[in-house]
Amino acid sequence: MNQPPRVAFFPDSYNEVDGVANTARHFVQHAQLHSLPMLVVHGGFQTRSWTEHTVTGMELKRGRPSFRIDEKHDFDLWFWRHWNTVEAALKKFRPDIIHITGPSDAGLMGALFAYKMGVPMAASWHTNLHEYAAQRAEPLLRILPEKMLATLLRWIEAGSLNILLLFYKAAGQLFAPNAELIRLLGQGTGKPCSLMGRGVDLDLFSPNRRQSDAKPFTFGYVGRITVEKNVQILPRLEKALLDAGHQNFRFVIVGQGAASEHLHMTMRQAEFTGVLHGEALASAYANMDAFVFPSETDTFGNVVLEALASGVPAIVSNSGGPRFIVQDGVTGFVARDEAAFAQHMISLLTDAELRRKMRTAALTFANTTSWDAVFNDVYRAYGRMLIERHSQQVHASSGPNISGKTPSVKQPHRA
Repeated sequence: MNQPPRVAFFPDSYNEVDGVANTARHFVQHAQLHSLPMLVVHGGFQTRSWTEHTVTGMELKRGRPSFRIDEKHDFDLWFWRHWNTVEAALKKFRPDIIHITGPSDAGLMGALFAYKMGVPMAASWHTNLHEYAAQRAEPLLRILPEKMLATLLRWIEAGSLNILLLFYKAAGQLFAPNAELIRLLGQGTGKPCSLMGRGVDLDLFSPNRRQSDAKPFTFGYVGRITVEKNVQILPRLEKALLDAGHQNFRFVIVGQGAASEHLHMTMRQAEFTGVLHGEALASAYANMDAFVFPSETDTFGNVVLEALASGVPAIVSNSGGPRFIVQDGVTGFVARDEAAFAQHMISLLTDAELRRKMRTAALTFANTTSWDAVFNDVYRAYGRMLIERHSQQVHASSGPNISGKTPSVKQPHRA
């Protein structure tokens, strides 16, 4: 009987509050629930190991020298201090596959171990780092003439993308969260790329947690409060609603990040909750009337799916992954620009029947999502990769054989 592959998983983040960490934790839970052998190696705030059923985890403390990627998330330039510890764990675990989620400190280590040990590697794309590179460079380059700045930012984005594609080309199987990125990775690397969508916890995120409708109309945002999320347009959206004569509304902004201070200073009708987890986060979603997510760089948008599962219609940008989640005019709106964002917000603010229809449609869509379905597809892709690798080994071993003996090739574990 075929056995499931033994997977060594090196996620970019795990304890942090972001989509990569959320997906990684659900992947580990899937392995635990279905008795799948997995070794999880990730950076964190302490060094510790744990074992739960078929899963062994290793959290490795990040230290100095390092540089800040995001709030509470650093890239440890000397993560290699943990090399011997990880190598011993990998040798004991004997992985069939090493799966990384990007060129983080842990991801780079995982990729090097895959090469050194001759273990096939899978890689999933979670973050449009090339777009982040351009956006973070812009404030540093604003002294340049406008045309020169635009040209340089395009060069930074294109150059960063080429480096990322070269990195991902080292993997035998790729995963991406939407059709646009599947095409990009497939064409840019020549490697097979499969869909790795997202699921949602329908027991946690539910409209049943809504407490009352007797409050100002609530526009919500959940996520990192950074320029990459395009949150700088939120004060302007607030102003557009006020200028249009609407007063009975508020923003509830859940999260933290470098742009928090700017929003605090410029928004008049906003409540900032900081980071929320579990039932507190689910309750915050359920008590929103509309979800506003202006990010143009998200590859999927877990928070959008969580909002829909809470019965909250979402307004998203027409750039990035969230537009593949929202059915325009059905479960929310896909806004072509800032003016459209404001107009869609006014539509939901003023039309109770539209909100009712979109709430119902959002719940119907959310009920079609499943983490199990997502990760079952991942394991099927693992199986295809291992079968292809086995076929290549057999082909390589079937050349001239003067001994007359049949070459033997170790059978891989298959999903």
